[in-house]
Amino acid sequence: MDKIDLHIHSTYSSDGELEVLQVVGACVENRVNTFSITDHNSVRGTREAIEIARERALDFIPGIEIDCVFNGVDLHVLGFGVDWQSRDFEELEKDISRKVMDSFSGMIDNLDRLGIKVDAGEVLNKAGEKLPTGELIAEVLLGDKKYECPGLLPYQAGGARGDMPYLNFYHDFFSQGKPAYVKIDYMEYKDVIELIMDNGGIPVIAHPGLNLKGKEELVEKLLDRGACGMEVFNNYHDERQMDYFAHVVQQRNLLMTGGSDFHGKTKPLIRIGEYKRDERYMEYLQDSVLKLKRQVVTSVNLDSRE
Repeated sequence: MDKIDLHIHSTYSSDGELEVLQVVGACVENRVNTFSITDHNSVRGTREAIEIARERALDFIPGIEIDCVFNGVDLHVLGFGVDWQSRDFEELEKDISRKVMDSFSGMIDNLDRLGIKVDAGEVLNKAGEKLPTGELIAEVLLGDKKYECPGLLPYQAGGARGDMPYLNFYHDFFSQGKPAYVKIDYMEYKDVIELIMDNGGIPVIAHPGLNLKGKEELVEKLLDRGACGMEVFNNYHDERQMDYFAHVVQQRNLLMTGGSDFHGKTKPLIRIGEYKRDERYMEYLQDSVLKLKRQVVTSVNLDSRE
């Protein structure tokens, strides 16, 4: 049985730690033979991944994870098998990069109002050529004693939120509905579905139990509006959610995927190839991944347009 991980981030994601070569090496080490690199709003690592995967005799499915909004709810959609050489994805990355940079000062100001002060210049210097993220702000805050304050205590070693401090800080302060959240005008969900499909890709809803926690039934509307499947298995869903999403996918005869959502240091408890799953649905998952591979086979042919 193939070991599958269809949700992995590299350094082409603003919050990813490992280079593409290191990601593929980790796949080999963890015996993952089918994988996808799904960087945030970017396909820049795809050519590199295709070449290295071929050398290592691994099955690679080109991917991307796109931010969007549906009925006011921030969501992520995975796009598998997209035409990664399309200029549409260059434009997407540029547009979202601009919007994220525009939101940065608001994030710093919101933290300041909450009594947590951080030097914006230090965060930008640490980001280098990458986008500044909520996780990076947490890394700067927790990495220097000059920033110590009561609000950071839960994220320090031994604290209640210290197991994955950067990610937890992001979720507690910057995710939608939290006190330092800054709204970004992402693309509408329907437009992201269209973007992926217009570029030969297959749209799949990413970790719906995370973004739609408490309102999981919204996946029915999302599927009605064009998604071809759901990421049923990951490190965020509990047993109830996995069972519900799996049944919805099976009833509609759609694709079922699974992935770790590996990032590296921002999610230190998450390893490539490791995520929660339910053995009852493994045959359906394997069949779904086989269908994906069959549908996207031409997208990994480097010589097809050269």
